[in-house]
Amino acid sequence: MEISSKENAQLFSNNIILPVDRSSFKSESSTSKEKQSCCGGIKIFLGALSFVYFAKALSGSYLKSTITQIERRFDIPSSLVGVIDGSFEIGNLLIIVFVSYFGAKLHRPRIIGAGCLIMSAGTFLIAMPQFFMGRYQYERFPSTVNSTVSISPCLQEKSQTPLLALEKSQAKINAGCVQTLAIIGPIFGFLLGSLCAKLYVDIGFVDLDSITITHKDVQWVGAWWLGYLIAGVISVLAGIPFWFLPKHLPKPESRKDSSTSSEQSKFITQDNKEQQKSYQPQMKFAEMAKDFLPSLKNLFGNPVYSLYLCASILQFNSLIGMVTYKPKYIEQQYGQTSSKTNFVIGLINIPAVAFGIFSGGLIMKKFRINVLGAAKISLGSSLFGYLLLLSLFAMGCENSDVAGLTVSYHGIKQKVDYEQGLFSECNLGCMCSQNDWDPICGDNGITYISACLAGCQASNGSGKNTVFFNCSCVGILESPSRSSSAVMGPCQKGNECPKMFLYFLVISVITSYTLSVGGTPGYILLLRCIKPHLKSFALGIYTLAIRVLAGIPAPVYFGVAIDTTCLKWGSKRCGGRGACRLYDSSALRYTYLGLTLVLGTVSIFFSIAVLWVLRKRSAPPDETLSANGERDTCVTKSRKDNFVNSDHLIQTTYWPEKETRL
Repeated sequence: MEISSKENAQLFSNNIILPVDRSSFKSESSTSKEKQSCCGGIKIFLGALSFVYFAKALSGSYLKSTITQIERRFDIPSSLVGVIDGSFEIGNLLIIVFVSYFGAKLHRPRIIGAGCLIMSAGTFLIAMPQFFMGRYQYERFPSTVNSTVSISPCLQEKSQTPLLALEKSQAKINAGCVQTLAIIGPIFGFLLGSLCAKLYVDIGFVDLDSITITHKDVQWVGAWWLGYLIAGVISVLAGIPFWFLPKHLPKPESRKDSSTSSEQSKFITQDNKEQQKSYQPQMKFAEMAKDFLPSLKNLFGNPVYSLYLCASILQFNSLIGMVTYKPKYIEQQYGQTSSKTNFVIGLINIPAVAFGIFSGGLIMKKFRINVLGAAKISLGSSLFGYLLLLSLFAMGCENSDVAGLTVSYHGIKQKVDYEQGLFSECNLGCMCSQNDWDPICGDNGITYISACLAGCQASNGSGKNTVFFNCSCVGILESPSRSSSAVMGPCQKGNECPKMFLYFLVISVITSYTLSVGGTPGYILLLRCIKPHLKSFALGIYTLAIRVLAGIPAPVYFGVAIDTTCLKWGSKRCGGRGACRLYDSSALRYTYLGLTLVLGTVSIFFSIAVLWVLRKRSAPPDETLSANGERDTCVTKSRKDNFVNSDHLIQTTYWPEKETRL
């Protein structure tokens, strides 16, 4: 149940704030009390609404922070996780029709409160599989706890390998307030994801001392479910105040006769006048339906709106797909943990987005930019942002050296079919399974998929401290005097990888800021190219199109594309392909960044077309493009009139998923 803060605040004030008749005998004291009561009610409403937006943004961003955790926990590919992520938007669409129709007829605050309960129920529901699917089990070489008994991985019978052990158990200043919390929400969402990723998935259900892996291990799964329970509780708390708000609030006396040039005030005045005409019969559904198609034709007959809508759909496809799999990309490309990845995104990227949004609004206000200037800023922001994104192709890490996958057992770099390349002369005498994924790091700096496939003849220690000896495959590249040993866990990426990760963070932050700067001018451009009576309809179509054509499909086909770069698939216990264990770093980089860049580049061409149409239609300096494509001298006679002189409009600028523009 997701409605923009501007729409909520405006509809609340328009439809449920009733004007109070001025009486000649009313005392000044009673008027003062009434003003205080009204202001207090509106402040409570806006404060509660801000908290709702915080809860919604936190839940949405936390979902993206748990993508890799959910993959590993349930052994599913990225494409299926993309469907799960896209279903978040499907849920919004299922209820938006109900809210749009009944919202103005019923008790609006209680409708919002009910929406909070539905949102909390959804987050609780996401966490439920954790409690019904048993404890998490990870592949681990069996060792005797607190023992130095030597166990031979290579000589085990196939029926005993691997042993799946039990694994370790997440008014204008006020309306600016709403959007601020909508930006802060994702920050806390990713930070919560970082915290939960450090806690073991079955915390509270298993003895943590028995867990043999750490949060740095490739098989680690954090307490992803804990964050959803926390988000659900926050949503419940956010909805409580709305059950105690009245259906109607009195309108302040000072606002009844006030006149302002802001577009919102004009809508408020117009709507209030229409409400006062209670004697007029309500428009019948047939009449409303009859006007729908002409309005839709009028809307899409506006070339500026149509072209900007196409540009936005493509750009949001690019950005939503990039943001959804950004944690996975950082983990796989730079070898970072889930906890660190979420911490970096929440503490660095999202503040850059917030600052970019603020900067875009400040530029529009400070320099009094007209519609044509807004189009130029929006285009320039996208162009420069995607040029910066292009530089990330050079800031990747090479594939880890994994025997049988990226290098041969003799250390020669190559890519082979893992079904054939995992076996070599050094491990033919071992009864190994090619489906295992319990990596160890040899003394030679090469990662082996399992101790068995490394040909290890003996082991010592327990759990994460296990050391393997006499590994025949490791000894191929070692001198006879070396012990040919290996330790638990994969080898670290190359020495250049930490430096590349630092460069990636710097460019990523600058790119996030640059792309966000163009958001406010672009949104103002959208508002200024539409006839006043079609603005609400235009914004509704815009939001619907972004959700249906970008929010739902982008995570799915991005996930499908990323799955094509997998080198080693896991196997489910019940059979079938599980989650990807290892990606081809180069292929992942070119696929992930390439798809993002191609979509963004095509959107830039549509933005150029928008600018071209505006230039063509605004040839006379004292005229600009009106909503129906004709010259409209009353709308923009001068540079001053071209500027949207409304602090409220700039401060409460909203567009779908802006809090995830990373």
